[in-house]
Amino acid sequence: MRADTSISNTSNWIKKPVAKQQIEPLCKLFNITPLLASIFVRREISEGKELLYYLEDDLRFQHNPFCFNAMEDAVERIIQAKEEGEKVLIFGDSDVDGITSTAILYEQLVRMGIDVQWRLPVKDDGYGLSLSAVDDFAAQDGTLIITVDCGISNNDEIAHANELGIDVIVTDHHNPPENLPEAIILIDPKIADSGYPFDGISGAAVAYKLVSALRFSQTDFYGAEICILELTENKEEKCVYADCVKIKNLVKIKELHEKIIPGQTSIYDLKLPYFLQGQLIYSWDSKKSLNILEGLFGRGIEFNLNDLRNEIANIIPSVHGKSAAQIKAMSQLAKYYNDENELESIYNLYVTYCKKIIAQKKPQQAADEQKDLQLVALAALADIMPMKNENRIFVRSGIASIKKDRPRSGLAELFNKLNINLASLNSTDLSWTLIPALNAAGRMGKSDLSLKLLISENPREREELADIIYGLNEERKELVSSAYYKVHDEAEESLSLHSNKLCISINQCINKGVTGIVAARLMQDFNVPTIAVTFENDIYTGSMRSCRGFCATDFLDSLGDIFINHGGHNFAAGFSFYKDKLEVFMDKVKTAASKVNLENESYDINVDAEIPPLHLTPENFNIMDTFEPCGAENPELILLTRGIKLIDTMVLGKKEPHHLKLIFDTGKHKIPAMFWGQAERLKKDISIGKDYDILYNMSRNYFNGTITKQLIIKEMVLSTGE
Repeated sequence: MRADTSISNTSNWIKKPVAKQQIEPLCKLFNITPLLASIFVRREISEGKELLYYLEDDLRFQHNPFCFNAMEDAVERIIQAKEEGEKVLIFGDSDVDGITSTAILYEQLVRMGIDVQWRLPVKDDGYGLSLSAVDDFAAQDGTLIITVDCGISNNDEIAHANELGIDVIVTDHHNPPENLPEAIILIDPKIADSGYPFDGISGAAVAYKLVSALRFSQTDFYGAEICILELTENKEEKCVYADCVKIKNLVKIKELHEKIIPGQTSIYDLKLPYFLQGQLIYSWDSKKSLNILEGLFGRGIEFNLNDLRNEIANIIPSVHGKSAAQIKAMSQLAKYYNDENELESIYNLYVTYCKKIIAQKKPQQAADEQKDLQLVALAALADIMPMKNENRIFVRSGIASIKKDRPRSGLAELFNKLNINLASLNSTDLSWTLIPALNAAGRMGKSDLSLKLLISENPREREELADIIYGLNEERKELVSSAYYKVHDEAEESLSLHSNKLCISINQCINKGVTGIVAARLMQDFNVPTIAVTFENDIYTGSMRSCRGFCATDFLDSLGDIFINHGGHNFAAGFSFYKDKLEVFMDKVKTAASKVNLENESYDINVDAEIPPLHLTPENFNIMDTFEPCGAENPELILLTRGIKLIDTMVLGKKEPHHLKLIFDTGKHKIPAMFWGQAERLKKDISIGKDYDILYNMSRNYFNGTITKQLIIKEMVLSTGE
C-alpha cells in the first residue's frame, strides 16, 4: 500500500505477490517474458485455453457456429425459404448491436438471392419484435421472420406470428426469460442447452455465426459426416487404445475411447464396430492402423480405412510423412490444451485442412467475412461485451481489417466525417467516436438511417447519410447534457428514498433515446444502480444501468408483470409500462430497493506489475498490445514504478490550463507522461528534481504522423525510497 498525507485521494495500491514457480512454466511453454507472465498470473489468467485468446489472433481459434445445437435447423429453414421463394423479414434492434446484426444477415441473404426485407424500431416503437411488424409482414404474405439482437423475450409476438402461419427464428444474446418463446428455432448462447461454449458474445456475433453457417452450407463439407479412428499401441500396458470421433459440419458430435488387450478382448466385446458401422472412416496412417487391426482381430474382419495424411498433405505439404505423434508436437492448439491427445490434434488439423480448401474454392467468402468482422467488432465494444475468449479475436480482426483493408462501405464515410485517424485506431477510439455516432440515429428514433448507411450501394447516398448521422450525434450530445443537468439534483435526492442503494429519475425532459446514457452518467456519479425514465402520451420508457455486482434484469423481473416489455443484460436493461402503472412501479421499486445487495465500494487499485525505472524502456510499451482490446473484464494495464525522477513539467490546456505534461528520467530514457486535470498540484506536491512513485497506463500518442510513447498517470506520490 502507498499513502501520502498531502494527497487525500490516493488509493491503496495492491500488488499481488506471484511466485517464481507460477511464472516460469508460462514463460517456457508460451515463450513470453517474465513481466508478461507475472501480469497474467496477477489477473488469474494462467490456463492455456484463456491465454490462447491473448496470444493468438487467427480466426481459426473462434468457435464453430454449429456448436449451437439449433444452428443446422436454422440453416435448413433458411435454405428452404430460398428454394421455395418465401418472403423473409429480418427484425433487429435500434442500437449499434442491432443495426450491425441486421446488416450482416441482410447482406448474406441478399447474396443468396432470397427475397428479404428488414425492419427496425423507429420513432415511438418499443424494443423487440412488435405485433404491428408481424401483422404488416403477414399482409405481404411473408412466411419467415428472423430476429437479430432481440426476440428472446417476445413471447406474445411470436405466438401471434405462429397463429398467422409465420415461422420465427430467434437469434439473440440477451438473458432469456423463464418461459422461452415458442419460436421454431432459438439461437441464444445464454439459453441453458444452446450448446455454445461461450455466452458472452454480442447479437451481431450471433448473426455472424448464422451467416458463417450459411456460407459453410454452400461448400462440399456441409452435412457430410466422417469418422476419424486413431490406434495407439502401448507397449508398457501391452494394449491398444482405440480413439474415435464422429464429425459433422466440422464439429465433433460423438466420441469413443476403448482399451483393447490382444488375445483377451474380443471384437464382439467392443463398441467400436457399432460406432464405425456405416461411416466414412479415416485414419491418419491407414496402413499402420490396418496392420494393428489385423494383429488384433486377424484378417477375417475387414475395415475400410481412408488415409487422411496423404489427403491433407495435398493441401498442407508440411504434414507429409509425419506421424500422429509428430502432428501433435506441431499443433499450435496442443500447447494451450495440455490434455490434447493425438486424435484431437488430427481433428484440429482436419478442420484447418477443410477451411483451406474452402478459402481456395470460395475466396469471396473470406472477403465478406472481413467486412462482417468490422461490424462484429463494433457491436462487441458498443454492447460492452467481455473482452475475453473469442470476442478478443473478433475485435482484433475487425480493427485489423479496418486498418489493412480500409473501412467497409458506410463506415468509410463516417470515419471520414469524424476525422478518425486509421493509423492510430484502437478499441478506445471506436468506443468514443464512431460507436456513439452510429448509435445516435437510433437514440433519435431514426435507426434506419444507420442501417441504410451500412448497406447502401450508392456512394452519394452514403455521404448524405453520414452527414445526417453526424448532425444527429451533435444533437444527441446536447440532449444528454441538458437532461443530465436538469435531473441531477432530483436524482441525488432519490437516493435517501431508496435506502441509498438505488438512484431513480423520472422526468419528461429526458429524451427517450438517451435514457440509457443519462442513467449511466448518474450511476457513475453516485456509484449505485440507476434508473432513468421519461414519458410521452400514456407510455413511460426507461433504462437501468447497474454496477457493484447487481443484476439489472433480475431486478426488473422481480417487479412483476407490470411492463409492456423489458429485458437486457446484467448491467444494462430497458423497459416500458403504461401510465396507470406508474404508482405501482414506484412502490415496487422502493420496496425492492431496500432488499438490494451491492458489493462494497473499494478504494484498492490492483497493480498489474511493478517496473523499475531502468526497465521502463520504449520496448516494454509492447506489453499493452497483448492486452488490447481492453474493455469489460479486461481493463487497461495499471503499472507501478517507484523512485523515478521528474525532470521537467509543462501546463497544458487550450482554453484553461488544467493538465500537466511531465518528463521522467529512467536513467537510460526520457519518458513523457500526461497527468490530466492536475495542473494545480504543480509546485505544491509536484516539483522538478524529486523522485516519485507513479501509477500509470501506457499509451501511444499519434500527432502529425509522429508516434510518441507516453505514460498516462493515474496517481503519483513523493517517493520515500522504500
